[in-house]
Amino acid sequence: MNFLDLIWLIPLFPAIGFAINGLFGKRMSKTAVGVLACGAVLISFIFAAGAVAQLLQLEPEHRSHTVKLYEWMNAGPAHTKSGLARFSVDWGFLLDPLSAVMILVVTGIGFLIHVYSIGYMHEEDGFYRFFAYLNLFMFSMLMLVLGNNYLMMFVGWEGVGLCSYLLIGYYFHKKSAGDAAKKAFVVNRVGDWGFSIGIMLIFATFGTLEFTRVGEAVREGITAGRFHVSDPLFIGIALALFIGATGKSAQIPLYTWLPDAMEGPTPVSALIHAATMVTAGVYMVARSNFIYQMAPQAMTVVAVTGALTALFAASIGLVQNDIKRVLAYSTVSQLGYMFLALGVGAFAAGIFHLMTHAFFKALLFLGSGSVIHAMHHEQDMRRMGALKDKIKTTHWTMFVGALAIAGTPLFAGFFSKDEILWKAFSSNQGHVLLWVIGVTVAGMTAFYMFRLIFMTFYGESRVDHHTEQHIHESPKSMTVPLIVLAIGSVVAGYVGIPAWMGGSNAFEHFLEPVFEPLPIPHAAETNYSPAAEFGMAAVSVAIAFIGFGLAYSKYCRRSWEEQREKALYGPVYPVLLNKYNVDELYDALFVNRAKDAGIGMWRFDARVVDGLVNGSAAVTVWSAIGSGWWDRWIVDGLVRFIGGFIKTVSWPIRLIQTGYVQNYALVMILGVLIFIGYVLWGHP
Repeated sequence: MNFLDLIWLIPLFPAIGFAINGLFGKRMSKTAVGVLACGAVLISFIFAAGAVAQLLQLEPEHRSHTVKLYEWMNAGPAHTKSGLARFSVDWGFLLDPLSAVMILVVTGIGFLIHVYSIGYMHEEDGFYRFFAYLNLFMFSMLMLVLGNNYLMMFVGWEGVGLCSYLLIGYYFHKKSAGDAAKKAFVVNRVGDWGFSIGIMLIFATFGTLEFTRVGEAVREGITAGRFHVSDPLFIGIALALFIGATGKSAQIPLYTWLPDAMEGPTPVSALIHAATMVTAGVYMVARSNFIYQMAPQAMTVVAVTGALTALFAASIGLVQNDIKRVLAYSTVSQLGYMFLALGVGAFAAGIFHLMTHAFFKALLFLGSGSVIHAMHHEQDMRRMGALKDKIKTTHWTMFVGALAIAGTPLFAGFFSKDEILWKAFSSNQGHVLLWVIGVTVAGMTAFYMFRLIFMTFYGESRVDHHTEQHIHESPKSMTVPLIVLAIGSVVAGYVGIPAWMGGSNAFEHFLEPVFEPLPIPHAAETNYSPAAEFGMAAVSVAIAFIGFGLAYSKYCRRSWEEQREKALYGPVYPVLLNKYNVDELYDALFVNRAKDAGIGMWRFDARVVDGLVNGSAAVTVWSAIGSGWWDRWIVDGLVRFIGGFIKTVSWPIRLIQTGYVQNYALVMILGVLIFIGYVLWGHP
């Protein structure tokens, strides 16, 4: 079977699952709904794995396969003599090393989360609706990463935004869930505005939206001297695209929706808000690397934004007490790491961290869901503790996930994080300050992740007595995906073993055809030194271990106490706990001002616009009343007066003008008699 020519089927299977469950799921058993939803994603994974395996058999320079099904849109003149470009977009799919990584991550981890959801959501109402939404999300995400042009990417982009809204607001009877869903939708629309502007600028500049053709046009333009590095046009396109990325991938200033998105079910947090959807912005920037290479200033913006977001979110995560909220800020921070890599030109390193992060962050979210399941929906870590012997599988798998995200040597996160930190220091686009921020975040990550582990599983039990009597391990449908993800959190990094460890960084070489440097002058590359990279890695690991040690001494050796934690941070504690009051600031600056503007426009509409309309209506009514009075009493009165006058004057005439023939004959006879009498007797 030629899987390469069948890549268009990969998103189709979840779409079929969505249609069947959405239309008929209410009348189906939960088992049938779950099997159908999981089976659709599993088939997609099999087709994806087969296509990637066949792609690997090709020579590196030929690892790009496009399947065009039909011409989707066709507008504009057939020729360009008028100066207008012909707008033509195919419904096509592209499989290359970058999209290969993405479809394996989306379908592989997506399948595990679907299986997990069967156990986690089994007692929930609307079971079929949940899986229909999940399948719709899988379809949209696969369209996003497999589409061969920016417009198809945008369709998938908007599709995952819709699914995010539906799944965050799944518990629609909860006001907090509805508010979080609306917040995610609105904030993402701000980013999507920038993305749409970038797409329009790309078409206006290159006359096409296909990734490969845009890349070729950039290279040809450089060779012909039409395009130059730091051209304001490229900077504008790159920044417009990055605005979209900040919305979807939760970067400063559009990150605030992601922590609130934890109102959705935990599998939603794992699938959409940790492993796949929030990485869409990272994928889009990496896919547009030929644009960013032409705009180093925009790359600096990307790197600085990523570094600051990583530091900012990590600091908030230090003191959060909701187990899912800690992981949410961790996600924002790790996404910042990925953008740091992209901004310093380490596109492969950013995608490498995207891939490893998908394993351990999905594991941690699903593990937190297992804890919440065991604790009967309790999410506050202050009411946990000493759970390690009661839910052993959950404990050990989450421990592995924490080791991986902390960058512990030999775990997946270590390899990808080390690569990012090294590039942040040594790359032409890098800077020592970016490296300092990166290693600082590494230490903070280790601290807050093991704070989570120790507050949840170690120390003294702070569990409610009634809840403690019913704590139990999750079913196999939930624990087996945890074990598989834990294994992935260890071995996934070994596809990118760096040179200083004796490896060849096969993952980076696999992605090289996609991230081939443009034929532009580059600053002199820093001479690679395995010893220097080893030293950098050693420093970051040492700082991470310091974070681990602090968490161990504060939360494991001694049980958690709120007063001691407040003393640890001093006056900074309420600032971090309240998330720097950014939400309140946004409410004051934007949300409430938008409401005020709406109220003001409503008042203007009610008092001015409606006033003019109602006033003109009143004038019309009164003028009509006056006109009616004039017509009734003057015009009609005059007519009636004339008629009455004539009627009165004609009364004597009407007495003799009866209309009866006999009366007229009588009068005639009388007249004749009178005349005869007058003749006979009037003149003797």
